Amino acid sequence: MAIVGATGAVGVEMIGCLEQRRFPLAELRLLASARSAGKTLEFRGEPLTVRELTESSFAGVDLALFSAGSSVSKKFAPIAARAGATVIDNSSAFRMDPEVPLVVPEINPQALRGHRGIIANPNCTAIISITPLWPVHQANRIVRLLIASYQSASGAGAAAMEELREATRAYLEGRPYEQRVLPHPYAFNVFSHNARVDPASGYNEEEIKVREETRKIFGDPELRVSATCIRVPVLRAHSVAINFECQRPISPEEVRRLVAGAPGVKLVDDRERNYFPMPRDASGGDPILVGRIRQDVSDPSGRSIALFVAGDQLLKGAALNAVQIAEIL
Repeated sequence: MAIVGATGAVGVEMIGCLEQRRFPLAELRLLASARSAGKTLEFRGEPLTVRELTESSFAGVDLALFSAGSSVSKKFAPIAARAGATVIDNSSAFRMDPEVPLVVPEINPQALRGHRGIIANPNCTAIISITPLWPVHQANRIVRLLIASYQSASGAGAAAMEELREATRAYLEGRPYEQRVLPHPYAFNVFSHNARVDPASGYNEEEIKVREETRKIFGDPELRVSATCIRVPVLRAHSVAINFECQRPISPEEVRRLVAGAPGVKLVDDRERNYFPMPRDASGGDPILVGRIRQDVSDPSGRSIALFVAGDQLLKGAALNAVQIAEIL
């Protein structure tokens, strides 16, 4: 197995997932840019040296996990596939390619049967938002989905996580701090996701990804989806406020029952203690936390539900989902 982008935030988590889940492999090859080549990372108690990614890096590789950005994936994923590797790509490069499966194992593992050497790992916000909704969609089709995301620094990489730490330290010490990774001051602030905004629609690229990827993963091109994606000063777990409308009336009790039995999901819905999903609790854990399940009282038809979820962006939102795909393969 090879990991491309092994020294990045997601790459490091991929190494951890492979070790924790005891993935059966004979050799792990760590690949990154020339700048990172020569560094060592630990796997199963042994130091592994990071190699420079080149066109000849994939000889003998069966599975290649990519997390190095779209431009790297566009160049090297086809090279890896031609060399005989099956690529699981964490970037947005191939997600909407009709020939490439876009897979969340708890939702559409059957899509893997049609892969042609490259499989796409979905957007982190999409994974965290829709995995808990799949059992509901199967029981009572969701026809409209509204989400507002509260996205962590990890979604913008290790440099953004460090910027949040440094900006917070400077703020508390009363020092000026000039941000370099994200476009706005990060400590004690929230702002619209830093993806490019489409001037015609007003939606940014992150919001468009959530809409289009949800439709593809659910296999439902008619699903109406609207998203508002916001950066918040949290290190590594995304939270999402979700409102969905079903074809038929549905109760919070039914949703709670469906979610409680869903794979990859943990119900955290304690009204008495006012205890619901929090990024603090989701960070470092595999399951997506789901709670605040309640009827949307603005819909007199009884077909709409509001809820809140939180999930680790680096794990289920990225590395863990990719490793789960590899396990199925």
